[in-house]
Amino acid sequence: MKISSALRAFLIAFTALVAGFSSAQADSGSVQLTIYKAGWVIGGSGGGGTLNFQGRTYRLSAGGIDYGLVFGGSKTVLRGRVSNINRPSDIAGVYGAAGAGLAVGGGARAIVLTNQKGAVLELSGQQVGLMANLDLSGLAISLK
Repeated sequence: MKISSALRAFLIAFTALVAGFSSAQADSGSVQLTIYKAGWVIGGSGGGGTLNFQGRTYRLSAGGIDYGLVFGGSKTVLRGRVSNINRPSDIAGVYGAAGAGLAVGGGARAIVLTNQKGAVLELSGQQVGLMANLDLSGLAISLK
């Protein structure tokens, strides 16, 4: 039995549409991170936090390195959301950024980062300490 070309085109388009929806089922969750940072030319950061995703809480660890003009030490508490994830492990990965900042005492911080899996972190919060930076930095996040 032959299928007409119009029906065949409809079935191909419908299949592509369904496949597109199934891959677009990425979800989002909320994230809280506390990052401690210190350095003199080369800096390091470390800390942890939580991911709330689909009704469950997952512990996170975070760490990284900065290179450029880095001076001082700070504590930053960030809250926000992660989007474009299908499972909790999608948040794990390396997030890179170039940035500049100055915090004396306290200041606001906001950042948007993406990892190699396509997870997007949109975070904001408060930074406390003395920190001057004009650097390239990387932040690695993993599930505990």
